[in-house]
Amino acid sequence: MPTLAELTLRFTLLSLVAFGGGNATLPEMHRIVVEQNHWLTDATFTELFAIAQAAPGPNILVVSLIGLQLAGIPGFLAVTVAFCVPPSLLMYGFFRWWQTHANPVWRTQIQAVIGPLAAGLVLTGGGLIAITATSASGSWTTVALTAATIPLVLLVPWNPLWWIAIGAGLGLLGFI
Repeated sequence: MPTLAELTLRFTLLSLVAFGGGNATLPEMHRIVVEQNHWLTDATFTELFAIAQAAPGPNILVVSLIGLQLAGIPGFLAVTVAFCVPPSLLMYGFFRWWQTHANPVWRTQIQAVIGPLAAGLVLTGGGLIAITATSASGSWTTVALTAATIPLVLLVPWNPLWWIAIGAGLGLLGFI
């Protein structure tokens, strides 16, 4: 199992590339925690992600749950602080600089790039969760459902809660 220092370092580094929110780092988080260090199994990682998504609160609770699973309450606290504080301080400083020193041409170009970058990272994270859920359950239903959902969400301008309700309904009816 990892030390608190190792967990803190790994999750601090992850937090600094979390464009689009913490879930954008899921593929790298999975690589570090499951593939590289074997701290968790695919199934446990997927279960922690599912619990974090079902619980009320920020969508990145998976980070805290990973810390809790690996090192108890100290791990929970260390990983949560490591993932939240550094990017918050970085963005605070960047925002202050951005408001006073940014060239409007650069500002427009940077803003045009950040959106697609964040969207790509989030879609990659969703794909990873679908694939790990598939490998844990042995069924390709999750991947097929994810592949079908992506174009629907992008093309049909519904509130995401409708898609969640449809998925929940399909699950209750036994289709998923």
